[in-house]
Amino acid sequence: MSLITDPEAAKRLARTIISDITLYNKEKVLEGLENDNLFEVLRNELDQGRRVYESRVSPEVLKSSNFYDLAIVDIMVQQAKDMESNL
Repeated sequence: MSLITDPEAAKRLARTIISDITLYNKEKVLEGLENDNLFEVLRNELDQGRRVYESRVSPEVLKSSNFYDLAIVDIMVQQAKDMESNL
């Protein structure tokens, strides 16, 4: 498998990984947002997702972008707005 060298493809991959993490960990996302410790609650999942992302994207794109971190904010926080909460 070749590494992703297209920045737009890398951005899509980051967004897909974060969407999947959010989808499969809805309760943890809500808990983390409610308790203001989202990154702590999802540390393992986010670290695993980052490893997958970094293993698929070329070093040049990794050095010149922060797509993975942006996706965390853009996707996870946006999707959390649509999740039902006990608040």
